[in-house]
Amino acid sequence: MTIRQAANTLHILEYFARRLRPASATEVAEDLDWPRSSTFKLIGTLAGMGYLYEPQARGAYYPSPRWLELAGKIARADPLPTAFARLIEDVARETGETTAISAPAGIFATFVDVVESKQAVRYFAHVGDRVPIHASSAGRALLAQMPPDERQSLYRKVDFIRYSGTTPASPEQIEAEIAAAEARGYHQSEAEYTPDLAGVALPLPHPTRHLSIVVVGPISRCLERRADMAAIVAARIARLERPIA
Repeated sequence: MTIRQAANTLHILEYFARRLRPASATEVAEDLDWPRSSTFKLIGTLAGMGYLYEPQARGAYYPSPRWLELAGKIARADPLPTAFARLIEDVARETGETTAISAPAGIFATFVDVVESKQAVRYFAHVGDRVPIHASSAGRALLAQMPPDERQSLYRKVDFIRYSGTTPASPEQIEAEIAAAEARGYHQSEAEYTPDLAGVALPLPHPTRHLSIVVVGPISRCLERRADMAAIVAARIARLERPIA
């Protein structure tokens, strides 16, 4: 369930991230196709709380540094190890495919760091993108780190939508995929959620958090390379300094 007011606040932030210059409330309403009255109220609320300011002529707003200050505090309180950032850069360079770190967010796996492939045809991904935790190799690499009873509790919240013919459609199928991945040495996917994509994922070692690393690309390029890509990821993980703090 989406709370409209909360979503619209974030949409405004994303809007300015695309626009990169001040905008009036009227421009925001027109560009986002929102009612003017509710847009003016939301802009006024954010400005009154110090999250928007008027850097130029009166009535043209822009996000204030307060967003950055809060985001910095949050990131500093629970940062990803710097070794993980280097890890996905190395894996993306060696495999040539988009590489990401994911973390659980309810019934989804959310990307918390991404390095996109430099190839013209690639998987376009951004920090904050999310995929169903049961219908992705990234998600199952997270599920595999949870105790069985925690997984079963999570399954009761999942809507087992069949996004494609390869989507796991029951807790039993997911558990079978997790068992197969343990025997294989890595998790894999083939167009389970996003058409024409194939990928591999492995758990990332961390003392307090469930994290996974996933490599994803077009089926035409990656389907037959999944074992090789997984070997690259496993070798890079083995080189990480222990312990990860």
